[in-house]
Amino acid sequence: MTDNQRIHPAGDIEAPPRPSAPLVPGNMAKSDHGDPNSGHHNNPLPPLPQRTLPVMHSRPPKRRRSCCCRLFCCIFTTLLILIIAIAITAGVLFLAFRPKIPKYSVDKLRISEFNYSSGANTLSVTSNVRITARNPNKKIGIYYEGGSHISAWYSGTQLCEGSMIKFYQGHKNTTVLDLPLKGQIQDASGLVGKIQQQISDTNNIPLDINVKQPVRVKFGKLKLFKVNFRVRCKLVVNSLSANNDIKISSSSCKFRFKL
Repeated sequence: MTDNQRIHPAGDIEAPPRPSAPLVPGNMAKSDHGDPNSGHHNNPLPPLPQRTLPVMHSRPPKRRRSCCCRLFCCIFTTLLILIIAIAITAGVLFLAFRPKIPKYSVDKLRISEFNYSSGANTLSVTSNVRITARNPNKKIGIYYEGGSHISAWYSGTQLCEGSMIKFYQGHKNTTVLDLPLKGQIQDASGLVGKIQQQISDTNNIPLDINVKQPVRVKFGKLKLFKVNFRVRCKLVVNSLSANNDIKISSSSCKFRFKL
């Protein structure tokens, strides 16, 4: 053999050095279509941005608010049912009994004492007022209860007061009541002078008779709860002298009730 044809041992052949870096750069994404060395060259893709999503923590349900809403709904429903029941009952009673408003009038006024004491500057008044109460209803009775109050007033000053008696007024009934009233006014000199001046000028004295009367109304055999009758009568009389016949020139009464 010649020198050009020498055979070298296989162990002496040096293997090519292994690449120390990856074939695909770190800033490039691998293609799903093959290796970059296969000859297909794809455009490099930009790195995907990393976003941090906020963690949402759900709040536990507020049981207190739910309980309050249920309680409110129960109360509202109960009140609504109660109002509807009362309205239906009132409608049935109205259609069955056809209620009418009672009527009142002041028919007579007598002054037994109207005495002014200049030393004590007091005015003592004792009177008797006659009131007529009429119940025009055919199926409704009225129980006049205790705790009533009746008073006579002149120009915003109470002259005397008293109370009505307890009694039952039946259907289509008219009851005449003679009620004693008594009172004493302090610092009365100005009041007495005003009354005397008005009598001298007009020969008329305006008076107010106010009545507050607790009653219970009876529909057939049904006796209802207690309510208050309020009666206000306006009078015009010719005098307030004691032991004289007092003429009532005009009288009108207004009625209303209050729970």
